[in-house]
Amino acid sequence: MTAFVLDNSVTMRWLMASNKASDQRYAELVLKSLEGAEAAVPNLWHLEVANVLLSATNRQEIEISAVERFTAQLENLPITVDTLTANQVFGHTMSLAKAYRLSSYDAAYLELALRQDLPLSTLDKNLLKAARRSDIEIYLK
Repeated sequence: MTAFVLDNSVTMRWLMASNKASDQRYAELVLKSLEGAEAAVPNLWHLEVANVLLSATNRQEIEISAVERFTAQLENLPITVDTLTANQVFGHTMSLAKAYRLSSYDAAYLELALRQDLPLSTLDKNLLKAARRSDIEIYLK
């Protein structure tokens, strides 16, 4: 089974469409690939997802019923949470964040991809740039 690291920037396109058609197509391709692949996420992924969803509902961009349906769908996808993310934070993750000028959250995705030697699925421009500089394959590209 193919495995990859899934960034929240891709996950959010599954519910809240992007104005950029190529980003939306990519996100939908990644979602479709989960029929035969497994995604890995750092243990902060659920908090990031929840934060974006709460912010969108507070801005009245999406209804709470849509959020409930979406989170139920997410729970049924083959997404594995990495339990070692926190162990890397004060060492490798912070070093990556500093080296590539990333947030600690984005650096956690990069660190996971590096540690597990997995391709990365992201729409975040800074994270894409850092992944390429780190010789991390971009999933489905």
